[in-house]
Parts: sequence; structure tokens; C-alpha cells
Amino acid sequence: MNQGQGMTQEPALQGLDTQELIERSPQRLFVLKEGDTFLVADIYGDVTGAADGLFVNDTRLLSTFRLRFGGRRPSLLSGGVSQDNVFFAAHMTNQPLPPLGDAATPEGVVHVERERLLWCGRIFERIRLLNYGHAPVRAPLTIDFGADFRDMFEVRGQRRAQRGVAQPAIVGERAAQLGYEGLDKVLRNVSISFSQLPSKLDERHAEFGVEVLQRTPWELYIEVGPDFSETPGRARHRAAAASARRSMRQRQRRGARTYSSARLFQHWMDKSRADLALLTTELPTGPYPYAGIPWFSTPFGRDAIVTALQTLWLDTSLAHGVLSFLARNQAEQTSTFRDSEPGKIMHETRKGEMAAVDELPFAKYYGGVDTTPLFIVLAGAYAARMGGADEIAAFWPALNNAVRWIERSSAGHPDGFLTYARGESSGLANQGWKDSDDSVFHEDGSSPEGPIALIEVQGYAYRAYLTMAELAAARDETDAAAHWKSRAEALRRAVEQRFWLDDLAFYALALDGTGRPCRVRSSNVGHLLYCGLPSPGRAQAVIRQLLTGAFDSGWGIRTLPPEAARYNPMSYHNGSVWPHDVVLCAAGMARYGERDGIVHLMSGMFEAATFFGMRLPELFCGFKREAGEPPIAYPVACLPQAWAAGSVFMLLQATLGLHVDTARMTLHVTQPRLPHDIDRLEVRHIKVADQLVDLGFQRVDQRVVAFVERQSGARQVHLSVHD
Repeated sequence: MNQGQGMTQEPALQGLDTQELIERSPQRLFVLKEGDTFLVADIYGDVTGAADGLFVNDTRLLSTFRLRFGGRRPSLLSGGVSQDNVFFAAHMTNQPLPPLGDAATPEGVVHVERERLLWCGRIFERIRLLNYGHAPVRAPLTIDFGADFRDMFEVRGQRRAQRGVAQPAIVGERAAQLGYEGLDKVLRNVSISFSQLPSKLDERHAEFGVEVLQRTPWELYIEVGPDFSETPGRARHRAAAASARRSMRQRQRRGARTYSSARLFQHWMDKSRADLALLTTELPTGPYPYAGIPWFSTPFGRDAIVTALQTLWLDTSLAHGVLSFLARNQAEQTSTFRDSEPGKIMHETRKGEMAAVDELPFAKYYGGVDTTPLFIVLAGAYAARMGGADEIAAFWPALNNAVRWIERSSAGHPDGFLTYARGESSGLANQGWKDSDDSVFHEDGSSPEGPIALIEVQGYAYRAYLTMAELAAARDETDAAAHWKSRAEALRRAVEQRFWLDDLAFYALALDGTGRPCRVRSSNVGHLLYCGLPSPGRAQAVIRQLLTGAFDSGWGIRTLPPEAARYNPMSYHNGSVWPHDVVLCAAGMARYGERDGIVHLMSGMFEAATFFGMRLPELFCGFKREAGEPPIAYPVACLPQAWAAGSVFMLLQATLGLHVDTARMTLHVTQPRLPHDIDRLEVRHIKVADQLVDLGFQRVDQRVVAFVERQSGARQVHLSVHD
């Protein structure tokens, strides 16, 4: 899902010292998001200008925001984000304060609390001091602030030959405004406003002479946004808080809910749901999950499609929003700079200065070979979940344009494979989900020549052809249905013939431009299982290997086994564990009847989540699990990240063996399992047409029993259990 400059596509680690890596570690940073605005700060609530800051439309507005009391950073008691992801709070206490005419104040007398939220593109912050001592406390409270107006790609390490012009600061009695005019001629501002009159205020600091009486709170309200606000205060803060919490509550209420008898497992599901709500932005086309924070808080095609597939059984609104947005932004012209061709589905879009002046192709970029077939796969899954092809009638022109692009793009390959090769050096060198420069290679570690045919992409194309055949048949377009069904079968035969490696009993990672296979075992093949392309015998051979120690780290499936020439458990794509990758493999296994292996993978993912604050990161290192040791974090992973948050729900669906057949008003449950140590699980308010169903799963001896607890609506929903 990552993107970059065609040099290296992963977030850069080079040139960072140990302290900088610690500061950039996602486990040490805390995130708030609202719309196209997000804030990343440390556990004290400070912004230091590393990987943190206030970002709006891919530009960092606030790069410094630090609190000092008595000239020093307070001592930390605790800090974190609320369970619903609306508030950040840090609790601190004073360090020893030097005397200001009176006796010195010892440590631990003044409680320092920072509470903040985002609403309408603004930070609303309250700083509250409470003196538990026996005498008044006098000390300066200082807020340091600054704005570098760096583009997101600059924050990630991209160097620019030229930048825009900083504007003169505007400093008033209670507010300061900093500005910058970019090369795109857009004026970007950030204003910092205070409820109390500072004793000193300039373009970098605000200082308040504080006297905190015994047991009497002292409060300061701050607002940070693109323009001057009304005077901050308690009423504005409370109104923003109520609106933000109401908005988040509405997003979290979408779709069915899951309830577990195990409190910690429930916490994982609740946190994942809250993260999806946090990352979902209400666009004119409907709800859309932005990919991840900090690097990818923007619409991505592939990521959003996978996230919508993960949650479709619970919530159909996300899939509709994703399809609507991507259909509206479907390519209409050919551009080598943007890797666009008519019918192609967008890979990502950016709103920053560098994209606007075409220093980068990412203003609207189409360099993903898999996004277009996955768009069709999602449309078919959405139609089936909603009960018929009529549900995607509005998308039919876009689907036809997408499948024609697949056919045109694969027409030049002798076997009809869908391949990629970037149009210009500024684009992505690799254009599958593993899009770092070193992620596709031959057995000896050499890089293949293009155009490259990735194994999982052929699976997506196969499933896209079948989907179009099914949808066309439902529309009585029999000739089109027969054509696409024939294309699917021809592609299936070609994949089985050209990608299968008898000596490895596995599929090749890719074919290079000469047709030579990349004889590398990889987790990509699990996605082929998800698409249902392999024959049953070959699928079982693949499943057995994915569940061995070569792939299974104990926390989840690695992208590569240790024998691979470029294996590195600390790399971005070559040996790490990606939760979304693990669950697509698991869902593929479920398609071929595997049950115990899925429960095992569920356990590994859950246990990993417990070490990451019940929030799975974008990826983590692929080191083998050792007794008593936690999984090892990848230092610049996105956290939260949409398809990592959605992973628990796809994995749970595979574990339960649940399929919603809306057309037949039936819930199918095949060989249900429950995660280890969970005896009961409920899925409430599953929407099947106009009916709401509560479905229960109960462990009874060695079996798991499924049953309908209640339902409401005009039509009966049937439960069909298959052992």
C-alpha cells in the first residue's frame, strides 16, 4: 500500500539515530484524526517535529507544540487516547520548581493535565493545573510552537530543490498566526489562540505567569487551526467535545456488532472497530477508510477495497462508499507520469504542495496493477451481500470500463496475464501490494526484468472475470457472461501451467518479462487461495506450507520464508508480518476447508495484538516467536492502519465459517470454530435485506453450536449449518 519516489517505497529508516527511531516508534506516538486533519504527538502531548505534528491535506502545519512548567517538562504520570479515539489526555506533575521569592516547590505538588481533541480541522486543548500543596505555587507556564509547512513527503525524507516562502508572523494579544505560500501559490496558515492573556507572546512562544492557589484549578484553553478563532474557552471546548464524540459514536454504530465472553478479546474487537471509525472519513461519495496514520491518511484504492471486503459481512456502507469514490475517480486518459489508462482504478490521491506542482505523480496516481480487478471483486461481493446485481447498477459502466482495461492490458501477454511496468521513473517500480523496490526477485536474489506478472494479481483478475460473468448473467447479458467466464477459465489454466513449480509444490512469486518464473515461495500465494483459483490438491499443498515454521512466525504468516535470498525479518516486505496479508491467507484457507489452521492464526494475531495495546500495526517484524518475548515492532509502521484494524473481522468470519446469503435469506455456517479460550460469541444486528438477525455461537464439549437468538423484520432468515 506504500508509495514513494521510485527509489525506495518503504518509510525511510536510513540516517536516523537510535533516539530518533525511538521517537518515531508508533507505539510511542498518539493519534487523533478528524476528516482530513490529524495530529500525532508523544505521550506528554508534545509535538517535536520528528514524525509528529498537525497535518492537514498532506501538509504539516504544526511542527512544534511543547508545554513547559517552571522552565521544565513536567514528570509524566500517564498518557493516552480514549477508547473511542476522540480525546487525548496526559497526566503529569511538576518537577521541583525554583523559588520565585518564596520557598521552592517540591516535586509532585501540582497536577498538570492536558486534554485535547480535534474538531472542524482544529485542535481544542485544555491545560488544567491543580495545586495539592499547602501554599500557592508561582511558576511560568510556557507553550512553544512552530510551523514548518512541510509536505508529507518531505517529512518522510524527500528532499526538494526549492520551497515556497514563509510569510511574516502576525502576533496579537492572545493569538499568533504563521503562514507559508507554497510553489502551488496556495497560502497555508496556522493560528494559535489562547483563552488567557499571555505575559509574553511572539511568533514562537507564549508565556503565562501562573499562580495556582491551593485546591483551586487554573485553566488555559488553546485552539490551533488554519485561521484565528473566537476567544477559546470552556463553552467552545465542551461544544466541540460533544460534537466530536457524537460524530464518532455515529460512525461506530454502523453495521452489526460482535460480543465475546472473553474480555480481552472483546477489547481487541472494540479497539479495531474504533480505529476503523477513526480512519473513516465522510466524503461526498460516502464513508471512506483512509489507509493509515501518519504516512497514508488519504484515500488509497487497494487498502480501502481490502478493508471493505474485511468488514462487508458486518457493514455494507463502507463498501458502497469505496465503490462510489473509486468509480468517480476512474481514469479516463492515458498518462505515463500518473500510470493512468482509461478504465484503471486509482491507487492513491494526495492534496499536498508537491503533488499539486507535479514534483510527484500522486495528486491522482494509478500505479497499482491490482486495484482495478479488486474493484470488480468488491463490487461482486457487495452485490451478493446486498442480494443481487441490481444493487450495483450505478457502477455497471465503471465495471465495464475496468474489465476492458484488464483485457487490454493482458492482451499483449502470450498467456493473457495481467502485468505491470511503470511509465516513468517517478512512479512505483513495483505495483502490487508489496510495492517496495526490492520485493520482487528471482531465486538468486537478482531483480527481474519487466513487465512483471505477479501471482496474486492473476488470482484477482480470475476472480474479476468470474464476477463480471455472474453479474452479466444476472442482467441477462448472456454473451458477455459467456465471454468473461471463458476468459476466467483460460486464465486459470494458464496460471496452473506456468506458475506451478512441481519441485517446490508451490506457485512462483511472479513471471518476469521473458516468462521466467521467480522461483520464490511467498505469502502472495495465499491471496490466490482467497480468489479460489488453485485446484484442490495444489491448494492443500500450499496451505500445508503456509502453516509450517518456514512461514508461520508464531505471531502470523511471514511474507517470505527464511530460505528466500532477500529474506530479512526487519524489512518492509521481505520477511515481515502484515496482519491483512495473514487474514487473506486465512480466508483463502477457509475457502478450501481448512479449519484448525485458521484458529491457530487467529490465536497468533490476538496474542500479538495484546502486546501492541490491542491495536495491530500495519506490520511488525517476522522474527520467530520465542517463549516469554513479545513480537518485535517495525519502527515506522502506520498505527492505526485500516486494513490492519479490519483484519480481526475477516479472520473472525473465517473462523466462524459464516456466509451471508441475502438472495436466499439464509445464513450459512460451515464447521464453526471459536478462538481459543472463548466459549461464547454473539453477532448482533446482522442485516439481511430488511431483516436484523442476532446470531450466537456456543462451545459445547468439543463442538461449536450456532443458533439464531432473535430476529426482527418482515421476512424470516434461515440458518443452515454444515458440518
